[in-house]
Amino acid sequence: MTQTQQSNKVNNKIGPFRADHVGSILRPESLKKARKQRAAGEITAEQLRNIEDEEIIRIVEKQKEVGLQAITDGEFRRTWWHHDFLEGFDGVEGFETDQGIAFHDVETKPRAIKVNGKIDFTNHPMIEDYKFLHQVAGSHTAKFTIPSPNMLFFREKNEEDYYTDEKDLVQDLVKAYQKAIQAFYNAGCRYLQLDDTSWSLFFSENGNNLVRSWGYEPEELRQLFANNINEAIAHRPDDLTITMHICRGNFRSSWVASGGYDPASETIFNGINVDGLFLEYDDERSGGFEPLRYVKRNDLQIVLGLITSKFGELEDAQTIKDRIKEASNYVNLNQLCLSPQCGFASTEEGNIITEEDQWAKLEHVVKIAKDVWK
Repeated sequence: MTQTQQSNKVNNKIGPFRADHVGSILRPESLKKARKQRAAGEITAEQLRNIEDEEIIRIVEKQKEVGLQAITDGEFRRTWWHHDFLEGFDGVEGFETDQGIAFHDVETKPRAIKVNGKIDFTNHPMIEDYKFLHQVAGSHTAKFTIPSPNMLFFREKNEEDYYTDEKDLVQDLVKAYQKAIQAFYNAGCRYLQLDDTSWSLFFSENGNNLVRSWGYEPEELRQLFANNINEAIAHRPDDLTITMHICRGNFRSSWVASGGYDPASETIFNGINVDGLFLEYDDERSGGFEPLRYVKRNDLQIVLGLITSKFGELEDAQTIKDRIKEASNYVNLNQLCLSPQCGFASTEEGNIITEEDQWAKLEHVVKIAKDVWK
């Protein structure tokens, strides 16, 4: 075990690492081409998977080369960071909508999900996806990313919804996630990340007003979100690390939400029983480090997303070190880590950044982390 791994080992848990990353990686042109060929019926599903395998092996080796300890499959088998996983549940299906999700200056492809039966986790294809990653990661830690249960709870509303009682929905959703977590663990996973955009609702008054229009008070919904996560992970094995990435939107280098963590700080930092939090801090939209004063647990790792994944220009290393030092005024330096603020390709389209710049960003994270945590 390396010194970096050992420094992040608490109660038999490994990760987050001093230099870490959120997960998704730009899809290469060969993979994009293969997906189009598969959609047109020009190649088989097996042929597509073989191409995915080859590209995943390539980026696994590249992640090792730049010095990362946590290795992901780049989400190369997915079109979306969330829909692909959620559609793998029993009782959930995807459908085409009239319009996509509106970001700051761009719109996604039209796609949503709906619940048309009892939610359950039985034969989910991503278990096999993880097993492949686990095999090729070797001595490195295979990290897998899935959407938070809140992303299904807050699904696209549809008149054909199966559930009429919110409590029944939550009960089945939590049980399905408990099964999912155990299934990933049984497949060898020891580092699992929940990705969640729902918390950004509470970072602005516009978001709070939207929450009220749905019939909730912000404080009520914050607690419901926290409970969903806590109950979903309540039975996780002692040596399984579970983290959460809080996102404000990441599509084609654009974003959806703005605002600091202040309004939801007490819930996020003291009310959610994850082992680590990946926090966006790459620009002024994320606010300052003052909300970190609510961190009361000495076993909670805070991963500072100070390096942007949206644009290729490298941040000044000393500026990043100074910001880490500033954050350490609120949280012990030994509880801090460094990463990009989000993935490089939350959807298959990817951010407006080159592959060369992407790897330079990740290598930048590793080099800065080595300097800070000697």
